[in-house]
Amino acid sequence: MATLESLKRALRQKAKAIASTPEQPLSDTEYGAGFDILVGDSGWMTYQDFIVPQLSQLLIALLTSRIHISVLEIGPGPKSVLGYIPDHLRQKVRKYTAFEPNDLFATRLEEWLCCTSETESPLPHLENPPNIHRIPFALKDKIESGVSTRIGNDDERYDIVLFCHSMYGMKPKRKFIERALEMLVERPQGGMVVVFHRDVALDLDGLVCHLTASFPAGVVRVLNEDKVLDCFAPFVAGFTMQNVDVDKVRYEWRKECRALGRREEAHPDHILFSAPNIMAVFTQHATALPELTAQVPLIEGDKLVKNREARLYSPASIIRPTDVQQIQQCVQWALKHRVGLTVVGGGHSGHCLWPNVVSVDMGAFDQIHILPAGLDGGDLVSDSDPLVVVEAGCKVGNIIRKTMAAGVTVPLGAGPGVGAGLWLQGGIGHLARCHGLTCDAIIGAVVVSVDSSQVFYVGCVPSQHRPAGAVRPKNESDMLWAIKGAGTNFGIVVSVAFRTYAAPTYLTRNWVLPLSDNLDARLRLNDFDNLFARELPRNCSADAYLYWDAGRMQLGVTLFESSTTNSTSATPTPGGVIWGSEGDCKVVDGVELFETEMYVSGMHGGHGSGKTSSFKRCLFLKRIGEANVADRLVAAVESRPSPLCYLHLLQGGGAVGDIAADATAFGCREWDFACVITGVWPRDQDSTEVAQSAVRWVYNVAGDLLSLSSGVYGADLGPDPRDAALAAKAFGPNLPRLARLKRSLDPHNVLAYACPLPKTPLEQKLIILVTGKSCAGKDYCADVWVSEFIKCPNKSITARVVSISDAIKRDYATATGADLSRLLLDRAYKEQHRPELTMFFEEQVRQRPRLPEENFLNVVNGAADVDVLVITGMREEAPVAALSHLVPNSRLLEVHVQASEQTRRIRRGYHDGDNNDDGNKDGKTSESNLTPLNYSPLIFNNDTTGNEEAKRFAKHYLLPFFHEELQRLASMVRLIPDFPRPGIGFRHVLGISQQPGGLVLCTSLLRKHFTNDWAKVYAVACCEVGGIVFASALASQVGVPLLLIREAGKLPPPAVSVAKPPSNISSLASNNENEKRIEMARDVIPRGAPVVVVDDVLASGKTLCAVLELLEKTGIVAEDVSIMVVAEFPVHRGRELLRQRGFGRVNIQSLLVFGGE
Repeated sequence: MATLESLKRALRQKAKAIASTPEQPLSDTEYGAGFDILVGDSGWMTYQDFIVPQLSQLLIALLTSRIHISVLEIGPGPKSVLGYIPDHLRQKVRKYTAFEPNDLFATRLEEWLCCTSETESPLPHLENPPNIHRIPFALKDKIESGVSTRIGNDDERYDIVLFCHSMYGMKPKRKFIERALEMLVERPQGGMVVVFHRDVALDLDGLVCHLTASFPAGVVRVLNEDKVLDCFAPFVAGFTMQNVDVDKVRYEWRKECRALGRREEAHPDHILFSAPNIMAVFTQHATALPELTAQVPLIEGDKLVKNREARLYSPASIIRPTDVQQIQQCVQWALKHRVGLTVVGGGHSGHCLWPNVVSVDMGAFDQIHILPAGLDGGDLVSDSDPLVVVEAGCKVGNIIRKTMAAGVTVPLGAGPGVGAGLWLQGGIGHLARCHGLTCDAIIGAVVVSVDSSQVFYVGCVPSQHRPAGAVRPKNESDMLWAIKGAGTNFGIVVSVAFRTYAAPTYLTRNWVLPLSDNLDARLRLNDFDNLFARELPRNCSADAYLYWDAGRMQLGVTLFESSTTNSTSATPTPGGVIWGSEGDCKVVDGVELFETEMYVSGMHGGHGSGKTSSFKRCLFLKRIGEANVADRLVAAVESRPSPLCYLHLLQGGGAVGDIAADATAFGCREWDFACVITGVWPRDQDSTEVAQSAVRWVYNVAGDLLSLSSGVYGADLGPDPRDAALAAKAFGPNLPRLARLKRSLDPHNVLAYACPLPKTPLEQKLIILVTGKSCAGKDYCADVWVSEFIKCPNKSITARVVSISDAIKRDYATATGADLSRLLLDRAYKEQHRPELTMFFEEQVRQRPRLPEENFLNVVNGAADVDVLVITGMREEAPVAALSHLVPNSRLLEVHVQASEQTRRIRRGYHDGDNNDDGNKDGKTSESNLTPLNYSPLIFNNDTTGNEEAKRFAKHYLLPFFHEELQRLASMVRLIPDFPRPGIGFRHVLGISQQPGGLVLCTSLLRKHFTNDWAKVYAVACCEVGGIVFASALASQVGVPLLLIREAGKLPPPAVSVAKPPSNISSLASNNENEKRIEMARDVIPRGAPVVVVDDVLASGKTLCAVLELLEKTGIVAEDVSIMVVAEFPVHRGRELLRQRGFGRVNIQSLLVFGGE
């Protein structure tokens, strides 16, 4: 699938080769026809999934320092993208100016922006009418020379200047951005120029980005008809031909489009083109590069990097510091100008260079120092072990060569040209089973902080290798822990101190087995895993290669045996009979070992000659011989887009798993094999469809294996959004701690382009599920509530609205041909399709029962960086009960928006007497016709006009979840490991009462957070000690009786009793816990009296079910009961059990939410 950029080049070359007349600029009509094809249907997804969300987040950040904003948009087209951002952001735009040279677009834009008696303007709070200039945005010298008309006042300034549809026809692009920078406001700081550009590269000759993002998944789907292609091709090429050549060029252009476009079975009448998009954000600091280059030298000549992705990018500059002070100057410059940096070590990372970002090349730091045992080692781990100090510009091959000369080695990886990124993010080599990963051998490091630019040394660093002025940081243990597995994220590492081991020699043996069919492949993988690899001693490791050659699938196996005794006798091969005769057998040292890798010299004639490019992602797998894993591995190789693609399986286990998952940042320890999915193609086909197909294949295979994996190797991952799902599994259980450390050690995100870590939200994420009937005002309320969170005084809360139904709408549009952009944005069109949409969704759920859960998790994972996520478009009944266990560390809250039928009819555009298929046949329009729910969410009645009621609701019911008192209460709940049995983390909720002020604080919060009226409550009920502690204090404070529920036999008769199964904690403490009965006094409470049940925890819900059954026996039904618990543990699905037992209408509130037990 060709990109639009490569299609443009091909069309222009074709026209130049065959045309005899000059090119002719597109008319406004021709341009408009092509533009409509570009942004319609699939093309709109780039706006929906990338441009609108990215722009919204930028505006949210901008509004933290101002009340409203002014916008200058360059080339907006017939509608501004601002019309599609959330309502609360659109309302902040008070001034709007645009340059739109296409006269047809300008007219449509003016009409769209102007409100009428029937429609509200998309920018409803403009202080003056929008100012649309029907001329190109011009450079100053062009204006002054009379090429373009001067517009307005040269002193006009804007908060944001937006190039949303690429910088079409603007050359040189740097000059246009500099012109836009001149038009930014000076105060308050934070004005920005935002460019969205269709291509992977935007070379701006030294301008420095404040922020970048990419969207490589963009696609344009074009109807494969001559008439459509005749509109689309000239738009992409940027011109048309005069009459004499027009038919000839049209014919050739159609052929070119059809030759380069890709076809899909799902859309046989369309051709597809890749349309990657990037965002580049510039501030007034964009031109600050000369300040840095005056202090730190630039690299001489071109920097050659190994990675194919990185070679495609044009960094703002590559600088080469020669001492630690110059690294500090780089960091100080980045902090001053609020920009990011990348770091180049071995050049194998796809993100060591990044567009319009300054790269710091560590090549001058290339020294290797070997310290004999006991020689001024400071705090060496062992006086008997030599130590090696390696600077961050060194390569693996050089380290092995020098250490081997001293008779020692470090367990490094298998590529001689790999640099520091390997050591700091894992390092999987052939000594891993013997000595662990490379990062496990790190015992100290010198690091330049990206928070303060101070030089730190952590762990064991010999005194002579500590730079002048270096100090130990206060958080030394955290920093050293993070460096050992995720070190590229937390500072610029200058040098690393390694523990060493005796240098071995290696015996290598190879086998290649042709595979007859898929069943044979599965059986051979099973034999390799179970009969061969699992039986190897730790000094041996086995690699397997699954690839295609000579017309059939092949399984290649290499056995590496290390020895420090100079013995050349081979260990007997486990399961040797299954392999037949072995291939070459060699004895090599650590340097020669690199050449024995099968992919270097054996497969496909050898991949090590520099004639190929590759793209890799690596996942960790267990039990590769099991059918479900083996089948997917075989299917992956069968689906390869290039003959050179392969899977490389590197054996783990042994010493890798000896290290506890939380002992270092590298948390993925339980794996048998690291599966390196390797897409390969000839280097002369870089940037072609061949290369793109190989990259897509790698991501597709990784996605297919992800659910079976025990983790992902983070060293390959970067800011590409396709890496986000992989990065979520890159560090095992250590991801939350790493996210917190990222916020602490790199608070300004200087190292923004390393392996992505989630931005840490506040201590607890709040997810609000907005439900209700159509036209009740759900989306409007959601926008208001998000705005209230963002404006919350004394709190920096990030919030976002996401519609969970958008994914279904996309699938529906694809399946039916409906207009996706109208489904997403046009209420009337959406209502027209609502019945079919509902049927489509129900059928999808029938085929995929877990689809609602999948959609929910996709939405939550896509908003990992926000504190409050408001989700609209929910279709599930009682969604909190159904979904809370999926996100046990977050608080889920449902708000059901209600409005009378009359209000909904008006919002839908109907008036009295109009037909309406959603109306009531009896004509009732009062609140009484609202459908009662069979469960108890928080309800907001949205019948009033304006947003004041919605704001008031947020203040009283939503914002309190972020009060500091709740955070203080949460800090009182200690986590006790291995209680009541090993492996259980116990939250001691009752311990709140043992802390000074704890019981008073908890009681006060229970009273404040109760959403009903305490004046109407007859009694507070509790069961045994867990509830009595808090319930008795609460009952006393609110002045109502305490209703005791106790174990049977402990209350005087007459009493009512029910069976009570063991609670969650009792079950954990003892497997022999028997069922008990609980009882309460008969006739102590009137039938139908409102009761609040208070308990310390809601886990499995079994205890509360028994309590509710007991109350029901005395005439207190579910509608009369509210439940308040101090802490909830959603993973045990207590709410769902209550709902299944018929208590769904009980109002349940919890002060705290915890994951785990």
